[in-house]
Amino acid sequence: MNSCPDLLEILNGVPHGIALLDQDLNIIGMNRFLEALTGYSGEEAHGIHYDYVLRSNFWKNNQFLRQAEETGLACSTEGDILGLNRKKIPVRFTATPILAPNSGQGEQAAMVLVLEDITTIQETLDRAKEPGPTKGLLGHSPKMQEVFELLPILAHTDSSVLITGETGTGKDILAEAIHHASKRGKHPFIKVNCGALPESLLESELFGHVRGAFTGAHADKHGMFQLAQGGTIFLTEIGDLPLPLQVKLLTVLDDREFFPLGSQKKVKVDVRLITGTHRDLRKMVGEGGFREDLFFRLNVLRVHLPPLRERDGDARLLIDHFLQMFAANFNKNIKKLSPQALQRLTSYRYPGNIRELRNIIEYGVNICRGEVIELDHLPPYVLAETVLTETVLTETENSAPAALKNEHPFPANKSVHENAQATQTTTSRPKEIPDNTANWSDIERQNILEALTQTGGNRSEAAKLLAWGRTTLWRKIKEYKLA
Repeated sequence: MNSCPDLLEILNGVPHGIALLDQDLNIIGMNRFLEALTGYSGEEAHGIHYDYVLRSNFWKNNQFLRQAEETGLACSTEGDILGLNRKKIPVRFTATPILAPNSGQGEQAAMVLVLEDITTIQETLDRAKEPGPTKGLLGHSPKMQEVFELLPILAHTDSSVLITGETGTGKDILAEAIHHASKRGKHPFIKVNCGALPESLLESELFGHVRGAFTGAHADKHGMFQLAQGGTIFLTEIGDLPLPLQVKLLTVLDDREFFPLGSQKKVKVDVRLITGTHRDLRKMVGEGGFREDLFFRLNVLRVHLPPLRERDGDARLLIDHFLQMFAANFNKNIKKLSPQALQRLTSYRYPGNIRELRNIIEYGVNICRGEVIELDHLPPYVLAETVLTETVLTETENSAPAALKNEHPFPANKSVHENAQATQTTTSRPKEIPDNTANWSDIERQNILEALTQTGGNRSEAAKLLAWGRTTLWRKIKEYKLA
């Protein structure tokens, strides 16, 4: 170490603790970051066995250094060390053996031990498990920090909030966090998907009905606005709300009262309204698909949730969170992802955002039978480099790809091997990508038509083929005027 001043300067520039160990695992050098972390200088630690300097009970039963020695490959794990003030610091350890030059037997000459302080990540994970205004919200990227800073402002007012963002970014989680942090937190939080029901049923769902209002209405029924009395109602996919109901919603916001379906008696309500959408409502106003007066009424406070691909470093944080959660839920002893699987997931673009990442990890935990999730434990479509993916990513680089949810749909009852074959079959058919495609909508419309053709018009089977719910397919058919 002393004979390599250039190497020392390089290590001093790395923002992690680094120790260089000899064949007997004695310290022969440390960078400044590790000196500050442990309170020992490189000279003081020189020649001392690593576990006397890096104080931790983690080493007693640890096998990962031995594994690194035996395999000659880098190995990582997590644990705690005692810092200078004798406070436990959560750390990710990575051991990398250095082989002797010109060694035919792969003889180890030294070991590099890297200690990455993961205090911030651990605190964020712990915060997500505790009740509070940020429950379920994870992220340490600059864009998510902006959202966290807005949360108290959004919570300490009764004004309407419009949450925008692509599908799967967590708009419902943010809405619930705003509710729980507000003075209405002890009252109900009701969520309604405006795109999940046809207009006639949606009106009854929102505002209720009286007996005899329509065929099958055998008793009075309270709507979601009445059930949310004193609390918050979250209308997700507000862009799918039919125009007649937009008029009635505007009346509710202005007068705080409405007529249930079939009733001549007004009902007064005291609720806060939060709405969410992946659509461009301002553009819909210009096209006549959304009322301008309602848009201004909803757009009092606005917050945008960024897509996962724009949240630097958050993918790794969420991977760790979901891995711990599903491993515990399924009672599995899965500890980590292999470096190859982790590299693939951290470089993937996630068109379905957090919802897609969650599903990928849940899939991997279900498939994995060991302690490490490998590449072949990931869904086949994540590994496939398809023409469709490349085309979509090129055409939507500077747009909001709201519909990119199911690039490679697979029926849920297929095996991993069958899904892999399906991937190869799907990606080998260029006819699935229309010529001269201008945007994703044309591709999605064509895929719906092909799914309906393959299933003989059976919408339930077509929805399964596309890996959508029936209501999603119904909404898309309506949107593209295919019925």
